[in-house]
Amino acid sequence: MELKAIGLVKSPYKIKKGSPHQGRFSEELSTIEIFPEYAEALEGIEHFPNLIVIYWMDRSGPVSLKVVPHGRTKKRGLFSTRAPVRPNPLGLCMVELVKRDGNILIVKWLDALDNSPVLDIKPFVSDIDCL
Repeated sequence: MELKAIGLVKSPYKIKKGSPHQGRFSEELSTIEIFPEYAEALEGIEHFPNLIVIYWMDRSGPVSLKVVPHGRTKKRGLFSTRAPVRPNPLGLCMVELVKRDGNILIVKWLDALDNSPVLDIKPFVSDIDCL
């Protein structure tokens, strides 16, 4: 398996402590800088107010198969939570696209730490992404 970063997050969140447990609970702005070789792939993205960002949680910590979810007191299986301590630490976050400036996306609701590698971006389409 081979993954390639397509860009980097520039975020106000430098460390895990103080970052939101879900990005939707914050109005902070972040930027996603798409590498020049992938910039052409952004064509048309401004037509979608919301995007799904998949990123690598490179500072998530060691894997734990049972965790206590945020706001809870009892442990349960990792895959029944959104805890970041996963075998493959993929972050999945829906963001609001505030502005596109060339290969730079300015977004709200992104919970990624600063300099997190971005793996993919997909438009949020309610007909597909909502049951």
